This record gives sequence, structure tokens and C-alpha cells, in this order.
Amino acid sequence: MKISIIGAGTFGVSLAKHLSKRFNDVFVYTHSAEKYNKLISDRKIQTLPNIILPSTVKIYNNLDYIVDSDVLIIAVASLYFRDTIKKIKNKIHKKTILVTVTKGIEKESLLTMSQVIESELGESFKGNIVALSGPSHAEELAMEMPTTIVSASKNNDLAKLIQDVFMNEYLRVYTNDDILGVEICGAVKNILALACGISTGLGYGDNLKAAIMTRGMAEMVRLGERLNCKRDTFYGLAGMGDLIVTAISRHSRNNRCGEYIGSGLNPIDAINKVGMVVEGINAIPACIELSKRLGIDMPITYAMDEVINMGLNPRDVLNKLMLREKKSE
Repeated sequence: MKISIIGAGTFGVSLAKHLSKRFNDVFVYTHSAEKYNKLISDRKIQTLPNIILPSTVKIYNNLDYIVDSDVLIIAVASLYFRDTIKKIKNKIHKKTILVTVTKGIEKESLLTMSQVIESELGESFKGNIVALSGPSHAEELAMEMPTTIVSASKNNDLAKLIQDVFMNEYLRVYTNDDILGVEICGAVKNILALACGISTGLGYGDNLKAAIMTRGMAEMVRLGERLNCKRDTFYGLAGMGDLIVTAISRHSRNNRCGEYIGSGLNPIDAINKVGMVVEGINAIPACIELSKRLGIDMPITYAMDEVINMGLNPRDVLNKLMLREKKSE
């Protein structure tokens, strides 16, 4: 089985190291000449300084060496996801299994990443798509710390196949046929992690974080149910599990970015200080538009939009949230 990864970011490299323990050769593509040269010479990237890739991981900056694969993992930011699929659409085989590990919703189309693949590649690829998600910081996976994730696909046999490909003694993989629900969880939890980070930056404590996570979960479930997703998905690893780890962990770029914003940085400077893609910020416009179209109440998401995209003071936005009309839980 030939396994390739498009994207040599933190998670892409972490997955390459993980898969190299089982497969003789794992192929990784990066469009960045600087990153390509660094990986060739040092076998590592800046965000995982203590992780050295084995020689069985082959690095390329030409997509032609990557697309002819049995399993093709897409590990690029949501902003570049569609362009990546367009670049490979006329090169990949009909039997190639496409695995997305990107957590986001496309702003223009309001599609998840698996839906973007379907829209670009057509009906013939619908049964070939898997979404991998769950509480899985790349830093911990690269260090072989116990981790659990979900392999989600409309094709249950395919979900089980990818479960077998990825699972070992430190990475436990569950299957789920609710791929849309899994992807919605992955997008919304990043927004909530931003909110938790902002609360820390403002100097507030665990009480507020617990409130954001709990009431944020209610927003996730409302949105998911209106999209005909399974409620149980949101209380599993892809939902509650990933929300917890992203909202509280030192590894979470969304949480860290939020903390910088709460401490006084504007969003652009906060993103630059994080130095990596902050998917929660990218997901806000799409979630706002979805909530409007579906008539969903998502007050925390709207609050994040006011802070990130409208420039309102985070403390003022929080006060407005706290003083909303009285409700029953």
C-alpha cells in the first residue's frame, strides 16, 4: 500500500512519522522550497524541533510523485484546500482513498472539506473519502503519547480500512459513519477554543472556560442537528473530546491566539505571533452564514465575530454575552 501526504505542516509531519512505523515508505509533498530543503537536510521542521523523520519518509516538492497512491492524505489549511484538490483532480486514480485531516468550513461555499472534495471530483469519488478527526495534537502524536481519533466516512468499510491503517498501540481509532457531523465538530470547536483563549487573556479563570465549552457545545449540537448530523457524534471524540483538548491545551494554536487577543493584540498580530494557521478565525464567517440560513442561535460564535472581524473590545463583548435575555438551560 502506497501512502502519501500532501502538506508538511506540524500534523502532516507527525502523521508521516507515525505511518512510517508500519509502512516501508511514506511520501510527503510540500509546496514550500524552504521547507523541502529543510526536511531533506535536517529531516525535521521548526514546529517539531525534537522529531527526526526516518529515512523511509520520502520528501517531494513535485505532486506527480505523490498522487499515484492507494491512500492520499490531505493535510493543508482550509484556505488552500480547494486549490489543492484542483491541482490533483486530473492526476489521481479513481480507486485512491482520500483522507482529509483539515478542520474547517469553506467561507464561500459553506462546505466542509469532504464536501469540497466531492464538489471538485464528482460523484465517482463520494465513496472514497474519509475524515480523520478527534483530540489529537500533533506534538503529542509525534512523541507517541496515547491518542484517540475517529475515522469517519459514508462508506463504513472504508472507515474500517483507514482504522486499520492508522491504529497501533498508542493511536486508537474509532469509526463513525457521520462524516458531516465529525467535520462540523472540527470546525466549530476551533472557534470555541479562541473564545477560551480570549477569556484567559482577559484574566478570567476556569469558571468562564467551563461556561464557554458547555454552552458552546450547545451551539455545535444545534447546528449539527439542523444539518441532519447525529447528536451522539457531538458528544464523542470528534466533538466533546476535541473541544476539550483544543480549548485548554498549551499546544492549541486557536487557544493561544485567543489569549494573545484577550491580552490586547489585534487579530492579525496575534496570528503572526502564533506563527501558524489559526483555523478558528477562518471558520467564523462560514459558521455565521450557516447560522443565519438555518436560523440557529450561536451567541458565542457571533461574539467571536464581533471581536475578530468587527474590532469590538473583548471585555465589552463578554459583558453583552453575560447580560443576554434570561433563559432556561
